[in-house]
Amino acid sequence: MSASAVAGRAPPRRLRLGRHRGPLIAAAVFLALLLTVDLISPGPFSYFEFGFLSAGGAALALAAMGQTLVILTGGFDLSAGAAVSLVNVVLAVTMGPSPLSQIASFGVALAIGAAIGAFNGLFVAVVRMQAIVVTLSAMFIVQGITLLVMDKPGGSIAAGFVATFTADAIPGVLPAPVAVILVAVAFWLLLKNSRFGVGLYAVGSDGEAAFAAGLAARRIRFGAYVLAGMFYGAAGAFVSAQTGSADPLVGRPMLLEVFTAVVLGGTRLGGGRGGAIGSVIGAYTLMIVVNILLVLNVSAYFSSVAEGTILLLAVLVASLNRASPVAAYVRLVRTRLSARGGGKLPTRATVRRAAPPSSPARPPAGAHWFTRNRAALRLVMPAYAGFAIVLAISQVLYGGTLDNVGYYNSLLVLSSFLAVLALGQGAVILTGGLDLSVPWMIGFVGILTAGLIHGADAIAAWAIPLGLLIGLALGIVNGLGIVLLGLPPIVMTLAMNGILQGAALLYCNGTPAGFAAPAQRWFMTGRLAGLTPVVWFLALFVPAAALLLGRTVFGRRIYAVGNNPLAAKLSAVPVGGTLIGVYGLSGLCSALVGILLSGFSGQASLGMGDEYLLPSIAVVVVGGTLITGGRGYYPGMLGGVLLLTALSTLLAGTTLPDAVRDIIFGLVVLGAVLALRERRA
Repeated sequence: MSASAVAGRAPPRRLRLGRHRGPLIAAAVFLALLLTVDLISPGPFSYFEFGFLSAGGAALALAAMGQTLVILTGGFDLSAGAAVSLVNVVLAVTMGPSPLSQIASFGVALAIGAAIGAFNGLFVAVVRMQAIVVTLSAMFIVQGITLLVMDKPGGSIAAGFVATFTADAIPGVLPAPVAVILVAVAFWLLLKNSRFGVGLYAVGSDGEAAFAAGLAARRIRFGAYVLAGMFYGAAGAFVSAQTGSADPLVGRPMLLEVFTAVVLGGTRLGGGRGGAIGSVIGAYTLMIVVNILLVLNVSAYFSSVAEGTILLLAVLVASLNRASPVAAYVRLVRTRLSARGGGKLPTRATVRRAAPPSSPARPPAGAHWFTRNRAALRLVMPAYAGFAIVLAISQVLYGGTLDNVGYYNSLLVLSSFLAVLALGQGAVILTGGLDLSVPWMIGFVGILTAGLIHGADAIAAWAIPLGLLIGLALGIVNGLGIVLLGLPPIVMTLAMNGILQGAALLYCNGTPAGFAAPAQRWFMTGRLAGLTPVVWFLALFVPAAALLLGRTVFGRRIYAVGNNPLAAKLSAVPVGGTLIGVYGLSGLCSALVGILLSGFSGQASLGMGDEYLLPSIAVVVVGGTLITGGRGYYPGMLGGVLLLTALSTLLAGTTLPDAVRDIIFGLVVLGAVLALRERRA
């Protein structure tokens, strides 16, 4: 106890820079970069450049402020970019020329964002589902709705609305974007100093302690998502004013940028520390970095590489301390070397024939097969039952399904991509993680190998193994970042996805030029004993995948880590090595799918992996795998693959737009996760 406290006097107030270290560092970096821009630019920094800079980063700053509210509570929101896109297209379709219509449109923008936030908050705060899964599903649902409203760029925004957000609030003195940000910052300051704002930090620091202290933790989390959605709505309104038109994909690149801006601003992933002002500074810092690259005549394709790298470095620097995983591994290595030198290193015990920790006690060996596998069948069979129902509906609607060998052959060919991805993504989910780098892991390897092969079988003989090795290596890099550097899986894999996107664009200069070898085409579209060759490959791959997860030491370690990493570590299970292995496996599977897709279509294309992120998660969850890890079986994942592929085929034969598939898949994932959660309880 201090002397002043003993004397009954309040201790003197000191400037505690530690609490504001993140924003202060972000501000210092921002000013340094701003000075750099001024030095390398041909003329002095002018009011025009000030206005241009403020307009360029305003939408990102608003979206980052919304994401900050969610992260402060310990959550994540992957639907931010999709919300911006939906607001953009709705305003372009509905806005009229009158001032009243423009004011109402801004209210509509906030209402759309709030509705999306309420949807997320309901499932995260009230139903208590994982924020990553809920917001990922919401992202695809909102994305589907956006494409239903407008499936291609178009529309227009009223000139008055454009001028309100992009012109001068005070001519020659204050650009309108700066005024918008100042209003948003003022709102944040009022919110931060309110009881709700204090609750944000309390819930993010320790939710149980906040609840015990009488705070309405659920209400605070729900409110955080709603307010975040309103910020996304404001960002969508600003994007609309900035572009003067609509693009249903305008928000897609913003997800990586938003997380990077939040982390650059000093907000800690995991909650409890940071603030929206730092996120505003981080947004403008990121924009200046991109501008510096443009001034230096560096290809714009480097922007996503720079954003992903900055995100990783920012998270890493923020987490470096004596308790960080890096420091822990250094101490562990030092202890092991000391113990080895003294001959005291214990032998590692391995569990050889034990069942996965989530499995119930095994019945007697003489029991009936159904009795021995009752628990697994309860998880696996719903997917196959759903598959049978979809087949029956297809038979009723189109006929020639149940007895048509060609239908089953085509179904299995289309299923091969997700069947392979299910192994990698399923292994990651069984450990309690998610791999968001799947889309551009597929795209990068597909574009790279197709560019090398250029239709030559001789080159394919070494280019395909090279592509698989690259996918494995990149997956291992994901695992190393998660294990050794302590980066959250969502951050590591999201950043990797952005880096690979930029690398793919740089490699092909924005236009993939290669094409598959004849052997690849034959493998995906030819015939062997009446079936496509990939179907015979699938017949070998499926049992191998089931054996890998269910009957090997590596598989048992995956289940152990997914159930309880600490208990697994105390049981001498190599938790770090297992995690690195599953992300390496996911990278290998994604690379294989990139090669298969190139053979199926004859060439690689930009964004060829974009449509496989949510389905790769959906088939795993629908197949009975617990999204939090530790429980699931590959045969169930295969059932999910067959169900969703048959459902997609059924929908393709209708007049429903393709966007409906995203909505259905998002709802299917939410329903499956909810059902499994209730079943576990």
